[in-house]
Amino acid sequence: MELFTPDFGLIFWMFVAFAILFFILYKWGWPVIIKGVESRADLIDSGVEYAKNAKEQLDNAQATAREYIEQARKQQADILREADKMKTQIIEQAREAAGQEAKKVMDAAKVSIEQERKEAQLQFRNEVSSLAMAVAEKVVRKQLADDERQTKLVDSLIDQIENQN
Repeated sequence: MELFTPDFGLIFWMFVAFAILFFILYKWGWPVIIKGVESRADLIDSGVEYAKNAKEQLDNAQATAREYIEQARKQQADILREADKMKTQIIEQAREAAGQEAKKVMDAAKVSIEQERKEAQLQFRNEVSSLAMAVAEKVVRKQLADDERQTKLVDSLIDQIENQN
């Protein structure tokens, strides 16, 4: 049983060794440990403060980003409205230009048709007058005496006119 019940001398020397160890730890160990724990606590506190600041900056940055996005959307809407107005103006200008061009073409066509009509009338008058001159010349040549000869002459002249056309 001696193993379970230590002697007084063993207890005394264990107490002395413990007191010396406690004194050494109290003098040199505890301040280092406490200093390390405090520096670690300060580091954690500064990290928490840094995280709070970073979160605030992130929140501010997100708010600023939302404002920029909203401004960009407004500008986009303004640009689209302006583009739509420009498109409408360009279409109207193109319609007006096409209408003016069509009017010019129609006026030119009317003038051209009128000139061709006048030329056709002049040509028709010239042909009628030359035909009349030819008829008069033939009438005078043959000195028409009877109706049968006159009818033959008119029929032959009509046939000639039809063949020429």
